[in-house]
Amino acid sequence: MDERISVGQLAGLPASDWTSMLAGAGELSLPWLEAAARQGVPRAQAILAQRWLTGDGLPADAAQAVYWFRQAAARDDLEAINMLGRCLENGWGVPADAQLAVYWYRQAAIGGLDWGRYNLANLLMSGKGIAADRPAALVLYRQAAGQGHAKSINIIGRFHEEGWEMPADLAQAAVHYCAAAVGGDFRGQFNHARLLLDKGKPQQALAWLRGIPASATPAFMANLRPWLQASPLAAIRALANEAPFHPQ
Repeated sequence: MDERISVGQLAGLPASDWTSMLAGAGELSLPWLEAAARQGVPRAQAILAQRWLTGDGLPADAAQAVYWFRQAAARDDLEAINMLGRCLENGWGVPADAQLAVYWYRQAAIGGLDWGRYNLANLLMSGKGIAADRPAALVLYRQAAGQGHAKSINIIGRFHEEGWEMPADLAQAAVHYCAAAVGGDFRGQFNHARLLLDKGKPQQALAWLRGIPASATPAFMANLRPWLQASPLAAIRALANEAPFHPQ
């Protein structure tokens, strides 16, 4: 790595070159990434922050992650702005502060980031850090869903199923759950499978249920297993004992 490379050269690289340069796993691309971050390239700063947060090629250090997210956010990187909100909401590397999380999510949402819209909508749903406002949350979920955001599509399905801010419509809920499932959201996959079971389509439901462990959180998996065990269908109950669903 030539430390004399200029920030202009780094920042001016086409997207394809950035993808190639930063595609290495772990420490393979780390020297390049750190050099670009030090020279003020916001995308590199945001990626480096994420690596500090997750321990990807670096020892996990949430405080370092927050530092680099702040550097990138100061240069208007929308993903870093959103992740500052995540750190503040969850207390990662900084004291938890839901009101400040709302501020950063709103900046990301105003900038048009689907994840910023989704995260701000979640806080509006729960009333965390801001007055609860379900209609306003729905607007944001719809904006994010229009960008293909699978988790937002799934939640809109929940609005249709529960009759929140609209007449209950199970057919529309099914459409949204299916789209969320195809988009890779594990909650959408579960909801899609649940409605398929209600329609008497257990084999199709099983196929979607089997895909859930690939992306589901541990907390979701812990709740899913008792649901599987309580099914009246033997094939669904048996799924609870398969390796991805059974605690080791």
